[in-house]
Amino acid sequence: MSMWVPAVCCWSFVVVFLVDGWTRPGYWWVRQPVSALALGRRGWLQTVNFLVCGGAVTAGALVAREDLGNGLLAVVVGVFGLALVASGLFRMDPMRAYPPGTPDTTPEETSWHHRLHDHAGAVVFVAVPVAAVVAAVALPEAGWKVYSGTTAVLAGAGLHVFGQAWEDDAPRAGLLQKATIAVGWLWVGLLFVRAA
Repeated sequence: MSMWVPAVCCWSFVVVFLVDGWTRPGYWWVRQPVSALALGRRGWLQTVNFLVCGGAVTAGALVAREDLGNGLLAVVVGVFGLALVASGLFRMDPMRAYPPGTPDTTPEETSWHHRLHDHAGAVVFVAVPVAAVVAAVALPEAGWKVYSGTTAVLAGAGLHVFGQAWEDDAPRAGLLQKATIAVGWLWVGLLFVRAA
């Protein structure tokens, strides 16, 4: 398996949700999260996006565990991929006005698949800064140490800021999430390019 496959899948994940979100009727991409795109008639597209990216990253981490430069790094990247797959298998509940016609509130009770989606999402967003910290310590190149350390800080800060914005139902929660994803997925993709 070429390491370009998981790299391209990481970057195309971002392109797909951006284009789909911008063109999806009733989806407010600044407020609503990427996971909401898995709902509605075109929801299959984001579900496939989760599954393909997660599957490619998981397979890449298994195949390139030595080429990634560190066994622990390969494990954390593999966990990231598996959590993406789980995010696709278990959808979030309709809420906060999406899909159109859904009340603009957060339900007091959520379904079991929504709760599993939330847990998988937490693993996804924690795995990126953890992997970046491991890379900053383990990789020998100075440039990669700096880039990975910077990614760890930005992804960790993004996780915190987005998490708070989501809890507060802030009007720009979706934008914060998308920025955090872009930073993290770019780094993971480049990590696979380095392994290639």
